[in-house]
Amino acid sequence: MITTNRQAAFFAIFAKQKNKIKMENKNKIALVTGGSRGLGKDMALRLAEKGIDIILTYNSKAEEAQNVAEQIKQSGRKAATLQLNTGDIKSFNAFKEKLGQVLNAEFGTDHIDFLINNAGIGGYKLIGEVTEEFFDELLNIHFKGVYFLTQDLLPLMNDGGGIVNVSSGLARVSFPRSSAYAAMKGAVEVFTRYLAKELGARKIRANVVAPGAIMTDFGGAHLRESEESQKQVSAVTALGRPGVAEDVGGVVAFLCTEDARWVNGQRIEVSGGMLL
Repeated sequence: MITTNRQAAFFAIFAKQKNKIKMENKNKIALVTGGSRGLGKDMALRLAEKGIDIILTYNSKAEEAQNVAEQIKQSGRKAATLQLNTGDIKSFNAFKEKLGQVLNAEFGTDHIDFLINNAGIGGYKLIGEVTEEFFDELLNIHFKGVYFLTQDLLPLMNDGGGIVNVSSGLARVSFPRSSAYAAMKGAVEVFTRYLAKELGARKIRANVVAPGAIMTDFGGAHLRESEESQKQVSAVTALGRPGVAEDVGGVVAFLCTEDARWVNGQRIEVSGGMLL
């Protein structure tokens, strides 16, 4: 009987805490770039579990994005999708206008609370093979796009919200063929610290989540499709396996809750203890 009573008390506390989180995030909205698949999809779903409404962007996977939005709606949250190429900086004004229209029509507001800069592509070449075209494509998507999209959306962000920029474990450790990609992610990490400093007066927090080796279709699914690569990653990871998308989204969602209200300007690596 004592055990049963303790269990009942535990579940009552758990339910109360869960409801508290949802009330704290009532009517809050997160914009997740690249939310149609992989890490972005899991981020969007985990954020919705925290009671946050979602707008997710996609570049070309409209149907996949809509499927994610439908999953979110089935959980009781609002969701919408918008097309965005985060490497096309000149398109941001038009995107901002469309975002405003969607916010008013579907969410009854003109502001968002959280911006998750997740969209990206893989790119792997030795330094001697990197062309200016290749470099510029990575630069536009992974740094200029993050910088100027954030700049454009700051006026639409509520005070007290948050920004999460997605970096990579490759900004900490070095692997051949990743110099250009990792350099862009390193720039994003510096940018994030400046965001935290400059936006502090608005109580907007800015943090970095840096995934390690994750088995998704990112970069041509080179890790997911290679058993040899998986063995190599497992051998240098304290938890003994490569990551999956579901390992990352919850960390991003946490940073968008009141529990993370004092976490600011930080880099959180989510790699299972890779190359410690």
